[in-house]
Amino acid sequence: MSLERISYSGLTAEVDTMGAQLMSLKVGDAEYLWQGDPSYWPRRAPVLFPCVGCLRGDESMSAQGPVRLKRHGIARLYEHRVVENDGRKVVFELCSSDETRAAYPFDFKLNMSYEVDGTSLTQTFSVTNPSDVELPFTLGGHPAFNVPVPGAEGEAFDDYKLLFPEKWTAKVPRIDKSGFHDFGQMTTLFEDAREMDLSHELIERLLTIVFCDVPGNRVSLVGKKSGHGVELEFPGFDYLGVWTASADAPFVAIEPWHGCADAYDESGRFEDKRDTIELAPGSTCELSFTITPF
Repeated sequence: MSLERISYSGLTAEVDTMGAQLMSLKVGDAEYLWQGDPSYWPRRAPVLFPCVGCLRGDESMSAQGPVRLKRHGIARLYEHRVVENDGRKVVFELCSSDETRAAYPFDFKLNMSYEVDGTSLTQTFSVTNPSDVELPFTLGGHPAFNVPVPGAEGEAFDDYKLLFPEKWTAKVPRIDKSGFHDFGQMTTLFEDAREMDLSHELIERLLTIVFCDVPGNRVSLVGKKSGHGVELEFPGFDYLGVWTASADAPFVAIEPWHGCADAYDESGRFEDKRDTIELAPGSTCELSFTITPF
């Protein structure tokens, strides 16, 4: 494994070839990305592919046979080949192998790219189906951010809020301790509002907050005192996970997802998972989200 560095006009990112995982996002010397303290959570921003969340019993059936995947899939577990790095954009590639097919019986090519423009980092998933059968998958990001953010070291976790671009009513599914979603039991977090206070207690009680159809596919993590934070824009991602590791963890993960964990009203067939993309042979699917520190 090795780190690939990209930088432009004061914004610098580092990405590990292991898992094509974002490892650092700095404005000048100010680090916005969680740095993986193992006493809380050792990862930083894993790539979720070809599933988001968990399968029931870590197994599902598909048109090509059994799918045996642990939580969040296999992309984070493998070394990704560097295709290019021009100093501002780096592109990685992971292709199916005999080992991946034993867990996920499909051929695929996954290209992860990261690009900085001086103010924002854009992370792009590009999935190609090289086979002659449909390729089913879900995917997502899992970037975690330091709380407090740089320049606001006196703020506490509860001094932060999630700010949305317009007023809406947020209803989230119940999640059990196995990670399964129950869309038949929805909790209303807020009504006709643009913002929600962040709290360890709320996330711990819900296990993970799973927002559906966020207006404008945009959210900001904002310090109520400092005004500093990060904004994420995630067109094409229908879900947004918000999670932290424990009641005192100094970070929050804000996770754009296309798809989610298994739900109780699903058949158990891999292709029937919510928002599964079924990519035609020879086709490519691209989805991107952007992180802007401020």
